[in-house]
Amino acid sequence: MEGMLHKWTNYISGWQPRWFVLDGGTLSYYDSQEDAWKGCKGSIKISVCEIQVNSSDSTRVDLTIPGEQYFYLRAINAAERQKWLVALGSAKACLTDNRTRREKELQENTEALKTKMSELRLYCDLLLQQVHKIKESDELGDTAETGIDTGNIVKSTCTTFLKTLEECMQIANHTFSTDISTQTPPGSPPVAAVKPQKVQIYLAESSGEVINGILPSNIFSCLNLFYSYRFSDIRLDDDNGIPTQEFLDSCYAIVPVLDKLGSTVFAPVKMDFVGNIKKIHQKLMSDPNGYPTLQSIVLYEVQTDVARVRNSATEALLWLGRGLKFLKEFLSELHAGEQNIQGALNNAYGKTLRQYHGWVVRGVFALALRAAPSYQGFAAALVSRQGDELKGGFASGVHRDLGVYLPAMGEQLAILDALYLEYNLESDEVV
Repeated sequence: MEGMLHKWTNYISGWQPRWFVLDGGTLSYYDSQEDAWKGCKGSIKISVCEIQVNSSDSTRVDLTIPGEQYFYLRAINAAERQKWLVALGSAKACLTDNRTRREKELQENTEALKTKMSELRLYCDLLLQQVHKIKESDELGDTAETGIDTGNIVKSTCTTFLKTLEECMQIANHTFSTDISTQTPPGSPPVAAVKPQKVQIYLAESSGEVINGILPSNIFSCLNLFYSYRFSDIRLDDDNGIPTQEFLDSCYAIVPVLDKLGSTVFAPVKMDFVGNIKKIHQKLMSDPNGYPTLQSIVLYEVQTDVARVRNSATEALLWLGRGLKFLKEFLSELHAGEQNIQGALNNAYGKTLRQYHGWVVRGVFALALRAAPSYQGFAAALVSRQGDELKGGFASGVHRDLGVYLPAMGEQLAILDALYLEYNLESDEVV
């Protein structure tokens, strides 16, 4: 719906005519219908605002988000106000119903995922027990006397473990792969519409789809999947503030490296990594102008005493930083010339994530390491044409790019470490 309404501006200008457009659950306004192409002057989300009618003025309707935003409006007459009330109420009810349905589906899928994770832990325990028994048998030298084909038993357990892991990922993908982009008001600046598109491109790339006929040709293009999404391109503000959207975009762009290491066995690492990015992104989308930097999110949650609450953006950023440190250490090993992928991953894990993981998660990661590719296999997975990894420019491109990329990444992680240390937000909790 769209039409003319009068909006209260201030005590000097009073009520002024504005052109309003209700679309996608957002009410936006413009100077006039003719000036709509210039972009909206303001907007409000219907799903989170209160709709109030004035008892003494039959043409007035107030839209408020308590403590944050308000629109005081007047229609031309009572009948016109009634049309707007019906449209606004219908939009709010529809959005509420959709949110309730999504929350229900999320709860059901979360429960199913918890059940599968319990099965996964069971098979992990069983696998570790079987491996331990084989080790004991080898030490005693009586493997042949047991009459049990231990190799087939372990193989069967591994197969079941990986099958259950794939089922976990299917449930997780169905639950968490919803489009994290948000509706933008008609006429919003072009930049606001570009961000979700880039994220959508990443999601397609991470699933192995070809984007415009192009896939990363080497680690250089893999780490720079989006040329505007690099930690080395992020410009900090005067107070070393890290731009929230740019940081999240850079995090998304690095995730394809995990796919090259094994999309199934490293699924838990990737799922946790992407899940934390989405939590922070949801916080950003709740008030895009209010959280321009990562520091602004953390400071707000510190001031409102929710920084230590489970699933807060502050907690998500803490774990996202730990995941980034793991990837940084792994890439640093490659940059230093290490060609043993399993060894590089093991060293990186020991320096970063291992201290925060319980024995079950450590067992899952140990199993993942066994399936890590060789250096040649890893390099081959990064190229679009077979044999490109053998060309001379491949290795030099890797080192040239990592030499710029890693220091910038490390600088931003150090800034976050200092922030969490200042407010005592670090946690030794083991998962």
